[in-house]
Amino acid sequence: SFNLFPHRTVLDNITLAPVRVRHRPRAQAQERARELLERVGLADQAFKRPPQLSGGQQQRVAIARALITRPQVIFADEPTGALDSRTGVALLEYLQQCSREQGQTIIMVTHDPKAAGYADRALVLSDGVIVDDVAQPSAEIMLASLGRLGA
Repeated sequence: SFNLFPHRTVLDNITLAPVRVRHRPRAQAQERARELLERVGLADQAFKRPPQLSGGQQQRVAIARALITRPQVIFADEPTGALDSRTGVALLEYLQQCSREQGQTIIMVTHDPKAAGYADRALVLSDGVIVDDVAQPSAEIMLASLGRLGA
C-alpha cells in the first residue's frame, strides 16, 4: 500500500513530512513536491487521492515522498517493481542522478539485473550470504552473476 494516506491528495502525501515534522513552509514543500512529481511523471496527478491511482503511480508517489527531504541515505526495496519498463528506466536514471549530483546514497534491493545495472556497486546474496561483489555492474554482468547461482 506504500503507506499513503488514502483521504489526502498526492501533494499532501508528499508534503506531510517537511511541513509537519521538519516545520518547512508549506509553499516551499509544495514547490519541491511539484518538482518531484514532474520527475516521476505524475505532475498531472497532484490533486488525486491514492485510491484513484494505479499501483505504479502510488509507488512513484511514495518514492517522491521519500525524496522530498533530500535524505543522505535512501533505502529502496524493488523501487521499479510495479512500474512498466520505460517508467522504471526513467526512475532508475533519476535515482542515479540523485546519487551522483546530490551525493545521496541509494541502497536498493532488487531481483532485476537491469535495475542492478544502475548501481555503482552490487552485492549478490544467496541464503543471506554475499556470494558476489560487483564493482560497476551492468545488466549483463548481473545476469551472469545471478545465473551462476542457479548452476
